[in-house]
Amino acid sequence: MSELKNNIPGHNPLENESRLRAIIDTAIDGIITIDQRGIIETVNPAAARIFEYSPAEIIGKNIKVLMPEPDKSRHDDYIQNYQRSGVRRIIGIGREVLGQKKSGIIFPFLLSVSEVILHDRVIYTGIIHDISQLKEAENAFRQLNAELEERVQQRTAELFDAIKKLRETNARQKQAEVEVRKALEKEKELNELKSRFVTLASHEFRTPLSTILSSVSLISKYNQLGDTEKSDKHIQRIKSAVTNLTGILNDFLSLSKLEEGIVGNNPAEFSVPDLANEIIEELHPMLKPSQQMSFRHTGHQVAMLDRNIIKNILLNLLSNSIKYSEKGMIELYAEVNRTNVILSVSDQGIGIPDEDKAFLFTRFFRAHNAGNVQGTGLGLNIVKRYVELLNGYISMESRQGVGTTFSIELPQTTRP
Repeated sequence: MSELKNNIPGHNPLENESRLRAIIDTAIDGIITIDQRGIIETVNPAAARIFEYSPAEIIGKNIKVLMPEPDKSRHDDYIQNYQRSGVRRIIGIGREVLGQKKSGIIFPFLLSVSEVILHDRVIYTGIIHDISQLKEAENAFRQLNAELEERVQQRTAELFDAIKKLRETNARQKQAEVEVRKALEKEKELNELKSRFVTLASHEFRTPLSTILSSVSLISKYNQLGDTEKSDKHIQRIKSAVTNLTGILNDFLSLSKLEEGIVGNNPAEFSVPDLANEIIEELHPMLKPSQQMSFRHTGHQVAMLDRNIIKNILLNLLSNSIKYSEKGMIELYAEVNRTNVILSVSDQGIGIPDEDKAFLFTRFFRAHNAGNVQGTGLGLNIVKRYVELLNGYISMESRQGVGTTFSIELPQTTRP
């Protein structure tokens, strides 16, 4: 590789080598180089962690030690066929493959392979991006879709049962008609929900997945050129895309649980300031450079409510304030008295048009001035249902171009 580095204009060869080694050793993705026989020459720390080996354990071994069958048995033939025919099946083309860890666990990753021609030989460099978590999210998405299908089938069965009851007895005809109507309404609602879900999820998943795939391929090229600034930019794009996927999945899972009625209200004593500071710390990386977040509290320290539900409500409202404002203060206020807890979230964002306010808590609704800000239109609907589950109420004040404040009042189960 030294011959390649010496060709970079305007740089000392030793400095180039040190810089390239630092980039490779600190890369978040795995980087492995092999020779023309498939023997591993270098392994960076990220690749060693991904495959659960120390570099010394695999350097000098054939790369197929990191592969499951049938690729393990066929890999030598892959290299020989390429060297003989020159036909590229993976070199220069990123694609998804399977790897095998030292523990025997088989996992998916994105592989981008490049061919580096030196003065006296050829080496191959592989960039490895572990997508295990992304695959888990995709599986959860498929499971949720299957559950929706099952619920539609269940409602259809209820419809047939109602029709059967209608035919069996004239005396219960009116009641059967009511049941049929309800079943039809439920089936229509679920079909609409499923259709909106599939359309929205397909669109919202496709964009970040495309971002991840293109960024991984570009990172491989920029790392070879030593351009860490552009590599870091695409790493941030990947992180942002994964965060977006996680948020979308969480919205769909929360909605599913609420629809199924499996979200319970389990009140327990907890410190409101401690929870607020925990949420602010968790959301701090999302803040834009010109944004600040503050917390103000009055009254008692301890409240008796379901802590998880309160956290979900505040995370949703605060993350919305971050997304829909470019600058200014985002303020979280909490007041705890002997009977109630009052929460409010204020921002200096784009505000909500007057004509959209009546529909703001409707499922899948997004205000007309949301623009290109990513979202599912489920967040505020989920917040409202959480608030109703706690027997509270939520209100909103907003002026377009000035900002928005959401206020929530919740009764405590017992005194703090």
